[in-house]
Amino acid sequence: MTHVLSAALPDEQRHAPTLRSVTFERPAMADGGLLDYVVRGDSLVWGRRGDGKVGFGEVARFSARGADRFARARAWWSAVAQSVESANPIGIPGTGAQAFASFAFDETSHWVSTMIVPRLVVGRRGETSWLTIISADPAEELSLQAAEEELAAELDAVDEESELSSGGSLGPGVVSEEDFRTAVTAGVRAIESGELTKLVLARDAVADLDSPIAVAQVLRELAMRYGDCWTYSVDGLIGATPEMLVSVEGATATARVLAGTLDRRSAPADPEYPRRVLAGDEKQRHEHQLAIDSLTAELGPLVSQMVAPAEPFVLQLPNVWHLASDVEAHLNPSYDGRTPTALDLAEVLHPTAAVCGTPTPAAAAAIRELEGMDRGPYAGPVGWVDTDGNGEFGIALRGGVVESPTRVRLFAGCGIVSASEPDAELAESWAKMRPMREALNL
Repeated sequence: MTHVLSAALPDEQRHAPTLRSVTFERPAMADGGLLDYVVRGDSLVWGRRGDGKVGFGEVARFSARGADRFARARAWWSAVAQSVESANPIGIPGTGAQAFASFAFDETSHWVSTMIVPRLVVGRRGETSWLTIISADPAEELSLQAAEEELAAELDAVDEESELSSGGSLGPGVVSEEDFRTAVTAGVRAIESGELTKLVLARDAVADLDSPIAVAQVLRELAMRYGDCWTYSVDGLIGATPEMLVSVEGATATARVLAGTLDRRSAPADPEYPRRVLAGDEKQRHEHQLAIDSLTAELGPLVSQMVAPAEPFVLQLPNVWHLASDVEAHLNPSYDGRTPTALDLAEVLHPTAAVCGTPTPAAAAAIRELEGMDRGPYAGPVGWVDTDGNGEFGIALRGGVVESPTRVRLFAGCGIVSASEPDAELAESWAKMRPMREALNL
């Protein structure tokens, strides 16, 4: 299915705020890197291997539901980007004014897709560190001293109770284990009948905690244990995803595609085992190739010089191994000379075969019929975009939604093909929930 980027909507442009931002370079961060700033449960977080950014406060927010949620968000952000007054001597992608964002998986979801512009952003990329302050007040003086004082106040205001370890119980969600097995069986039948080539089915589980969730602690645990993943926190959606939907820097787009999973818990102590079982398994290779084909087909009209490896590599995570491929492409300018932004491509690429199935429209319809729950933001795009269109959007996997101070809903999904077995897929879903369970001490 080829997407066409929809036109900007005037209402969103009229209601977009006029912002000012100033970015200041700071000394290189200490050994803890960005994690030293992940101390508040209400902060916005995007990071990997000590790099990334943490946002504090809020100066602007956009929300939308429905099939046009991406188009409306793009129109709003385009208006913000065109009107922003920015002083940014660093100039590298991801500095300056930006928004953190999370989008619902499905157009029928009740979940509100959101873009949030923080008041402060502290960031790191290698040896470069910075602090950005953003304001909607045209008369406010935006100085380094004021920004540093506000940042210090944010860090000092941490509630000590938020540092307590969580514990509790994990129970069934909307989709029980038996419901999931039944859905997998029905999905295999649909594939065997020729309706689908692949279908991704998900389920949920509910964590009821003995004390208020320590969101910052959970994020730090995820970041330290899953260093090859992108740790995220946007408006109650938290997790650490191994899958990059799209990253844009200037005219270059990259993506990391995962499909094919092997649980490490019961694996033998054989270094060749994951390569032999994953790369040598017809089901796993078939599932992975479908995901690659889906990505290249969607990107094709928008890019040139696409590089997709002939052979996937095995990505080693603490809980599972995945077949993975990194794809890179050069973005073509459109008729107006503008290259697609990260937000543009998030709309184009979502949902991928890795989280929906193929053909995409039929798979999406089958998910609504068979899965039995609203995924909300699970498996939707999550990340950030700056006013130059650079950004990173991961797929919201290996995470959950904070529903109350003591309740978190976890999600996990599995790719279903004709050779799938319900019990094996259920076991894989538990393996994919393990990162959050460990971080919640469950």
